[in-house]
Order: sequence, then structure tokens, then C-alpha cells
Amino acid sequence: MNNLTQFFWFCSGANFSILKRTPTESNKYVGIGATVFFTGVLAALAAGYALFTVFQSLIPSIGFGLLWGLMIFNLDRFIVSSMRKKENAWAEWKLAIPRLVLAVLLALVISKPLELKMFEREINRKLDEKRTEFIAESKANLARGFPEIQALEAKIDTLKSEVSDAENFRDQVQQGYDAERFGEKTSGTSGIVGLGTNAKKKEEQLDAAQLALEQLRIRNQIRIDTIETQIREFMALRQAEFEKQQPGIEGFDGLAARMDALSILTTESSAMAMANVFIMLLFIAIETAPIFVKLISPRGPYDELLELHEDRVKLFKGEKWTIAKGESEARVGYFQETLFYATDLKKEKTNRKNRAETDRELANWD
Repeated sequence: MNNLTQFFWFCSGANFSILKRTPTESNKYVGIGATVFFTGVLAALAAGYALFTVFQSLIPSIGFGLLWGLMIFNLDRFIVSSMRKKENAWAEWKLAIPRLVLAVLLALVISKPLELKMFEREINRKLDEKRTEFIAESKANLARGFPEIQALEAKIDTLKSEVSDAENFRDQVQQGYDAERFGEKTSGTSGIVGLGTNAKKKEEQLDAAQLALEQLRIRNQIRIDTIETQIREFMALRQAEFEKQQPGIEGFDGLAARMDALSILTTESSAMAMANVFIMLLFIAIETAPIFVKLISPRGPYDELLELHEDRVKLFKGEKWTIAKGESEARVGYFQETLFYATDLKKEKTNRKNRAETDRELANWD
């Protein structure tokens, strides 16, 4: 338990030696450190899932996810540890505002991948709908890109229509022949039962129509088979083009696609939009909790000792600066005095030399 406590102290960025002297502050910094730690864990999970949707590989996702989690953990630890409790509340808030802004931004970044995971089923359904739309659109575009298929299919319909017209003609001749045999009185029959002259003529017409129908069927079937072969060739080309586009459609499962699907879902469903907002607010609350704990908590003995330690460092720095400044001034003064003395001595020597030369010159004149 002691090791766990010290670990959470480390996560909170607190000073161990001061905390050991203030046991009443231990629980507060354990709570702050635990919040920072679990925020880093959530960030690692979120980044791992987001990167898995990009790389589709477990090992890189785990590696980059841990790296991202450690980076978020370090930022949160820095944000919390750099805050100081002051006597003036407004001064604390001025220092906390940029940290709160950074914490909110981190919360938004962390929450988005976890939102994608929470709404994974709904997002998958929306992605399936989008893939279906892409497939239909792709097929429609390919159909427009191969007008030869429609033209060949129209030729087949024309050939089949010719055979159908020949069959109808044959059926009409058959009906007239039957009416002549059975003595049905019509505008085209004699009304006499039996195989008379008119019946034989109609039979010849029927045989000719049947023969023409069979020849037409054979001829058109050969044409239809040839055209269908051409259609299959064009359809094979069209299928090849579709298969080239298929991986892109099937691979429509990236991070941007999922975020777009989530955006569409929140637009279509108010419940989804509300859940999305609540999840985002939850992560903002988690991320900003350590900062607010420090802001709303009263100034404790830990803060007093920490400020005392920092003030001692400032005083020690001031003392060292004063001593260093005095020593420097003393050295400068000594240097200046020594320099001035040497200058005066040199001047005196020069003056003596000049006076001696002047006396020699005067003596020579005399």
C-alpha cells in the first residue's frame, strides 16, 4: 500500500519529502495522482483504438497508444504540479485558466476515439449503408461506361421480338386452318367441314409459316448466341473494373469515415447527440478534475511548507547574489586602486625624468 501511495504521489507531481512531513495532505494528492494516472490510461486506450482503425495492426497500435498515453500523463502531471496555492484566489484563477483550456483540449482529443468505440455497432451499420450506396453508384457508373452492353441487349430484344411476331403469325394461320377444317364460317373460311381445296391451301400456308418460323428461330438464335458472347466479354471487362474499385469500397473503414458516420448519426438521432455530448462532458470533467481540486481545496500545510522551501531558495539566491556582487565590487575596486597607483607612480617617474633632463640642459647653457 505504501508503494501505491508513493506512486500516486509521483503521478500528482508532489514533493515526497514535504508530503511525508504533512500526512494530512496525503489523501488529497493520492486522489489527484490517481486521476492523472487513469486519465493517461484512458488516453492510451483511446489512441490505441484510433490507431488500430488506421494501421489495422495490433503491435503498432499498442506501441503508439502507450506513447500517446505517456505523453498525456506527462502533460497532466506537469499541469497539476506547476500550480501553486496562493493567498489571492484571483491570482490562482489567472494561473489556472490556460491550464484549464489545455485540459479541455486534451479531453476532447481523448474522448473522440472512445466515442467511436462506444458507438461502434451503430457506426458499422452506417458504414455498411455507405458501402451499399458506393456499390450501387459504382455499378451505375460502370453501366454508363459500357453503353455497348445496352446496345447489344437491345439487339437481342429485337431478334426475340421478330421470333415472337413470327410465332403470332403462325398461330393466326393455325387458327384459320383449324376453322376451315371444322367448318367455322368466317370472312376467311368457306364454312364447309373437311379437307377441301381451301383447307389444303391454308395447310400449305401453315407449313410455310412454320418453316419460316423455324428458320427464323435458328437464324436469330445464332445471332443471339453471338451477341450474348459479346455481352459476356463486355460484362467481364465491367466486372474487372468493379473488382478494382471493390477494395476501396470494402476498405471504407478508416478513422475519418467513422468520424463522419458518427457525425451523421448524431445529426439523425437526438439521443445519439445527447449521449455524445454527455461522454464529452464526462471526459472534460475527468481531465479538469485535478485542477479544480487544487483550486477549490483550502491552502494546507503542504502548500505552506512548499512556499517556505521556495522562499528559502529565493533568499539563498539573494544571499549568494549579494555576496557575489560584493566580491565583484571589491575586486573591481582593488583593480581600480591598483591601476590608479601604478599610473601615478609612472607619472611621477616621468616627471622626475623630465626635470632631470631640464636641469642638464640648463647646466649646459651655463
